Amino acid sequence: MFESLQSRLEQALKKMRGQAKITEENIEEAIKEIRTAFLDADVNFAVVKKFIEDIKAKAVGMEVKGNLLPGQLVVKVVYDELVELMGAQKSELLYARSGPTIILVAGLQGSGKTTFCGKLSVYLKKKGRQPLLVAADIYRPAAIEQLKVLGQQANVPVFTVENANPRQIASDSLQYARKYNRDVIIVDTAGRLTIDEEMMNEVEDISKLLNPVETLFVCDAMTGQDAVNTAKAFHERLNLTGVVLTKLDGDTRGGAALSIRTVVGKPIKFVGIGEKIDALELFHPERIASRILGMGDILTLVEKAQSEIDEKEAAKLEEKIRKNEFNLQDFLEQLKVIKRMGSLKDLLGMIPGMDSAMRNVQIDDKAFSKVEAIIFSMTKEERSNPKIINGGRRRRIALGSGSSIQDVNRLLKQFEDMQKMMKMMTKGNMASKMRNFKMPTGFRR
Repeated sequence: MFESLQSRLEQALKKMRGQAKITEENIEEAIKEIRTAFLDADVNFAVVKKFIEDIKAKAVGMEVKGNLLPGQLVVKVVYDELVELMGAQKSELLYARSGPTIILVAGLQGSGKTTFCGKLSVYLKKKGRQPLLVAADIYRPAAIEQLKVLGQQANVPVFTVENANPRQIASDSLQYARKYNRDVIIVDTAGRLTIDEEMMNEVEDISKLLNPVETLFVCDAMTGQDAVNTAKAFHERLNLTGVVLTKLDGDTRGGAALSIRTVVGKPIKFVGIGEKIDALELFHPERIASRILGMGDILTLVEKAQSEIDEKEAAKLEEKIRKNEFNLQDFLEQLKVIKRMGSLKDLLGMIPGMDSAMRNVQIDDKAFSKVEAIIFSMTKEERSNPKIINGGRRRRIALGSGSSIQDVNRLLKQFEDMQKMMKMMTKGNMASKMRNFKMPTGFRR
């Protein structure tokens, strides 16, 4: 995400190399590039204007001291302003002091509103809550069925009423929630392709009826300023408490993420980062700013790993590595963990410096499937001791996995290299030896 904006900002900040002091004259070219980069990213013009003014006001006159470079000083200023622009800090969900917490979800069709409701129910379950999904969108074909499918995936009940209007459905859901001890009600309201008065009146009536603690507007991050303008229109009628950006993992230019907090005046609370039912994250302005500037996002990477890795299993794996007993079955299990964490390119992009290094490298996540097929075609003995895999066994494994003997050879060689690297890691000097490590070619194309 934000690849284009990140690339343009890198070019802009290079303009400051070789300067002893940041002046209005020598920063002007960099500022011009930053302004163009933000406008090309579809950031609101007024937001860009103030952003640039704030950067100039803070950067001009700063002296380069010690080992610092002028570009690094400007990066710090730009980073601080980006964080401030997007809300300064994360904004958690609010909960009712007594009775069920009601969360009203609004937005246009195609924004990912219903999918977000399902993801939010999973998020809340992980927090120890008992959510209830309410199907109040009776107009879009299959909207109710879609919510039911999501409810089944999340193992969360979905409240529906046949032949009832959305206002009645919303009202009846309160009694259902109290009867079955559901402490959070997530109401999926109807959307349209564009804003119309009938839709706005209906969702406004539901809001007055339920008096929700949270009113979240869901918008597609890829639509840029259109999303911001729509959010503003909804806010005028509903008094939004927060915004949700979906499809942030796609080819988004960043306009919505960088504009909406300032224009609407409400925080971005969540971001959708994939199609899976659990692909939802709290919005952290400082982490997004770090990603935009190519500085990585180690905290999110660690959180993803912690959510997927069992501590006891991790301890067992560490012991195996230490004893040089790590085998192909262990490797297969680790591949499954990585796949659950998300796209390999996104994960690599969270490592500082890797975003720019991987920009022109196409990471093929399908390579995982090929590797899995090859390992699945091995016997238990072969997975435990790959050294016994001779020419005949390699032909059998290739035939069983639908791959070539060369693919099998490549995997075995890469696994052998990985074992050697792990052995070196257990002996110390990991940092110096890791510098010479290259990503296996099987994961590139």
